[in-house]
Amino acid sequence: MAAITLDMYQTLGLAIILLLLGTWIKSKVNVLQKYFIPAPVVGGLLFSLLMLVTHSMELVTFSFDSNLKNFFMVVFFTSVGFLASFSLLKKGGLAVAIFLFAAIVLVIIQNGVGVALAKAFGLNPGIGIAAGSIPLTGGHGTSGAFGPYLEERGVAGATVVAIASATYGLVSGCIIGGPIAKRLMEKFNLKCTDDSKKQTADSEEEKVTESSIFRATCLIGIAMGLGATITPIVKQAGLSLPAYLIPMLIAAIMRNIIDGTSKKTPINEISIIGNVCLSLFLSMALMTMKLWELADLALPLVSILLIQTVVMGLFAYFVTFNLMGRDYDAAVMATGHCGFGMGATPNAIANMEAFTSVNGFSTKAFFVVPLVGSLFIDFFNAVVIQTFTSIFVG
Repeated sequence: MAAITLDMYQTLGLAIILLLLGTWIKSKVNVLQKYFIPAPVVGGLLFSLLMLVTHSMELVTFSFDSNLKNFFMVVFFTSVGFLASFSLLKKGGLAVAIFLFAAIVLVIIQNGVGVALAKAFGLNPGIGIAAGSIPLTGGHGTSGAFGPYLEERGVAGATVVAIASATYGLVSGCIIGGPIAKRLMEKFNLKCTDDSKKQTADSEEEKVTESSIFRATCLIGIAMGLGATITPIVKQAGLSLPAYLIPMLIAAIMRNIIDGTSKKTPINEISIIGNVCLSLFLSMALMTMKLWELADLALPLVSILLIQTVVMGLFAYFVTFNLMGRDYDAAVMATGHCGFGMGATPNAIANMEAFTSVNGFSTKAFFVVPLVGSLFIDFFNAVVIQTFTSIFVG
């Protein structure tokens, strides 16, 4: 069997080509747009399928340089840390805090269900975490980060399981959201009382300039540098953490320190840098997947994901709806929670737009759900995942 080894630059070049290919394919296939399947997932998955074929036929094997993949991962999650503004959380009011609480509870339940089912199937509990909040609430970015982290702790196939579960979640979250909200509206005879036009939360966007991009780059770089300095010290103390967690925490601290001054954090620029790095990271993570590792886990994984879907639906129906006030806004937030609780924030917005376009707009839902889904839940999800990993995985 021939072996092809790609160095750092070749790995980056291939990842970019696959990202562009995925973008082109997505523009041509409506179903990929409908369910917000990320372009790097499309292109990267195609290459991983090619690797599966060549591996099965014993024709060629591929190996890649992972340095840039790890770098892009840390950049992205550091950018997430800068979004965790607690002054903004406070400004969002009680509804934001309650919805964030509901989202955190769901994260804990998803991991608990995953671990319990993995043990029931006789699998490593880490597989249950890889099919829990990592791919579902976390999405592909968290899957690509924590999959290798679990594999380093002996959970074989964790990356493939997590990314496959994240792709499933994007579709299922959109499918169950609408029917749940419709059922709630009919059962409780809910009516829209919001006569305002569609709007979104303040984004504090300003004109992007070379100077603002430079400032954003400096902030991310400083947080990463400090994180890289502190992480080995933490590991020496006996606490094993993913490479990005400390930089993300430092970024959150930096953001809230800046919020306490007269300065502004260049959030738009930080988000742009983070999103670009996320796309490159996902492309690399997907194209290096070893799909043949999924064969023995196929049936248990399908069972776990179907049960997780039922759990998400029941949680949105009985918990999210009741906690958020049992009114029309709460029903809209329930369908939104299905979107990012199983997929990503764009899916949540798509669910809410589809529902409100027929039944009436909800200013409260379109403020609360994106704020929690985009700015806060990834931060708390990472902490919960780390906790579960420490308890159930060696």
